[in-house]
Amino acid sequence: MKRQNRDGFLKLSKLFGHFSVVIILGSSNLVAGSFEDFKRSQVDAFTKYTDEKDAKFKGFLEKQWKEFNVYKGKPLYKKPKPKKIAITQPMKIKSVGPKVMISVKKIKQHSKKVVPIKIHKDIEFDFYGSIIGFNIDNKIKSAKFYPTNQKGIGNFFDTVASSDYKFLIKNMKKTIKKLNLNDWAVYLLVHKLSEQLFVKRDNRNLFSWFLFNKLGYAVKVGLTNRHIVLMHYSKKMIYSTPNYLFNKKRYYVVSNYAKGSVGNLYSYEQNYPDANKPLNLELKTLPKFTNAIRTKVLNFNQFGKNYKVEYNYNQNLLDFMATYPQADYETYFNSPLEEQTYNALARSLKKYVDGKQASSGINFVLNFVQNAFKYEVDQKQFGREKVMFAQETLYFNKSDCEDRAILFAYLVKKIFKIAVVGVKYSDHMATALYIPIKGDTVKIKSRRFVIADPTYINANIGQSMPKYRSQRPDSFIVVTH
Repeated sequence: MKRQNRDGFLKLSKLFGHFSVVIILGSSNLVAGSFEDFKRSQVDAFTKYTDEKDAKFKGFLEKQWKEFNVYKGKPLYKKPKPKKIAITQPMKIKSVGPKVMISVKKIKQHSKKVVPIKIHKDIEFDFYGSIIGFNIDNKIKSAKFYPTNQKGIGNFFDTVASSDYKFLIKNMKKTIKKLNLNDWAVYLLVHKLSEQLFVKRDNRNLFSWFLFNKLGYAVKVGLTNRHIVLMHYSKKMIYSTPNYLFNKKRYYVVSNYAKGSVGNLYSYEQNYPDANKPLNLELKTLPKFTNAIRTKVLNFNQFGKNYKVEYNYNQNLLDFMATYPQADYETYFNSPLEEQTYNALARSLKKYVDGKQASSGINFVLNFVQNAFKYEVDQKQFGREKVMFAQETLYFNKSDCEDRAILFAYLVKKIFKIAVVGVKYSDHMATALYIPIKGDTVKIKSRRFVIADPTYINANIGQSMPKYRSQRPDSFIVVTH
């Protein structure tokens, strides 16, 4: 930041309560109406908070801020993934184990009609197929980040904290519960609402900060080049995302995922009282978005015979998943398929798998994942590293190693009820199954797991890519769903 920020930034901000000082310092930027805006922002002495936590927190905001160093986001892989993958000659697997009968629930009929969730009519917007509405106090709408420094953050907070915001928070919580929103969906809901209210990004970030605090999340704002940076605390790493350390806890600038650094910033150390909840990107249950049903058919060959697999999916759910930053592998391996997608997929597989012995049935599903999609590294397909949920892998025509591993792990766990782990190498991802057959294995806590590689085309269970047979995996991802 400029020298003013290093040496005199905080001292000058304390003087901004005197109109003459502001006029002298900012005269080159004053336009018609800015003086009136400034007078309206000076509410310190007249603010009446409805929550005593707000008064306590305002005191924290007025204390001297300090500079925090930015940390570059870490990548998922140590080395680039292979651009081409190994292919082997198909061989029939030895049939062993009990006969398989896939259990499939009756598929429910889903309506394509958008069902609006009407809470209020003041502000309404589409949220993945649902029309969400909230009433907003006019005082909130008048909040401004002015002046563009620490004092301006306090002014914005004063305006919103002294408004009638409690009904808004109450109805946001109702919406979150009704739609079964996880933390990432809440993040998107808050930002969508802020976009409806404020044109300027700084005002949006400050209002989002206020809402997240009131919803119990540990968030902070900082200043860099007189602009607002919003940071979220996460216990788990969010990859490729700039972050800062506050009291040994890591806060991420999620809006800058895969976009590079935002530089050092000035901020405060104290959290809003009782707002200690980390941003948790887990997706163990899916949001209840309005259905926008689509159908997809996949074809693949095995020993010269063509097979067809058909299933339905909800486009609204896919659109939501596409917004995800880069979470840890456990998040993806332990997220479910949508019920209607799994039921349709299992019904298609059932025609080909029922009656086979376990090894042949599992191998058929492995060959399906190997051959139904083209291989493509994320950098070429998306321009960045992107681990896909199983739901997304079924949607896209191309995928790479971890995407296939995640899909196969879900299917084999759900259909065959066997233990499965993700097997991560420095530049590759496979899976391993806890089944009693011969082949290449990995050992996990004295248990022998048999390799099943969904990216090694035509390989059977127990066949590892030659490149990785002698390599020790970096880590294992336990599948618990």
